Amino acid sequence: MKFCNLLFSIIILLTLISCSQKDEKVSIIKEKDLEMQMIEAYNEGLKEYKKGDIFFAAKKFNEVELLYPQSIWAPRSALMAAYIFYSDFYFNDAIFELERFLEKYKNHPNTDYAYYLIAICHYNLIVDEKRDLGEIIKSKKYFNILIKNYPNTDFAEDAQYKLQLIEEILASKELYLANYYLQREKWIPAMNRYKKIVNEYDTTIFIEEALFRLVELNFKLGLVEEAKKYTVLLGYNYQSSEWYNRSYEILNKNYKKRTINDNQSKNRESIIKKFKKLFQ
Repeated sequence: MKFCNLLFSIIILLTLISCSQKDEKVSIIKEKDLEMQMIEAYNEGLKEYKKGDIFFAAKKFNEVELLYPQSIWAPRSALMAAYIFYSDFYFNDAIFELERFLEKYKNHPNTDYAYYLIAICHYNLIVDEKRDLGEIIKSKKYFNILIKNYPNTDFAEDAQYKLQLIEEILASKELYLANYYLQREKWIPAMNRYKKIVNEYDTTIFIEEALFRLVELNFKLGLVEEAKKYTVLLGYNYQSSEWYNRSYEILNKNYKKRTINDNQSKNRESIIKKFKKLFQ
């Protein structure tokens, strides 16, 4: 009887071991099968992208992310989906994918690239600086994040250049509005816009006209000393400019131009910093 009980126990143990091994084997097969699906979907996405079917390609890359969310290929696939939309000028679709990537994969090694690409997408959506202020602000925001958090990357270097272009765009918008008020003889709103260019966009190409208009407006309003101060600013930095010559003509021929030597020219600083005392 004892022998029968022992034999029965051994049979049950062997059965359990056999079932355990079978379950483990099935699990491995399923995992490998899922990985193969992921690789096939990724390769199919690349194939369709090369053929030019970007929407189907993006769909396949999204499938990779869904099939294998814990894989290193999941975030790569999300970035690929964004990139193919960007490469075919579907910037809004690319932005959607990139926003999702930045939310889902916060610490991914390619986060700097994602910030750069989303900033470029918003930058490319700027069509008219007079109306597309939202896109201008968003692109500036992401470029600044890139420069602050990833300063030693190639992306940050290009971001610096793009920010300079954005400053030019913003300054041109202010100049457009200032000239609009000037043409309608709304002197104070016009003056405030020109001052904003001088205070915030003093490295742009629009600074010369803004300074001249401030000379012109102040003189028109009887504020001759203020007009002279802005002429000094214009003359010190842009003495060969036609805007300086025009401001000189407004004041009168007895007003002496300020001359500068080569050393002063080489070492000049920001306009506002250099002449801040004139406005205190």
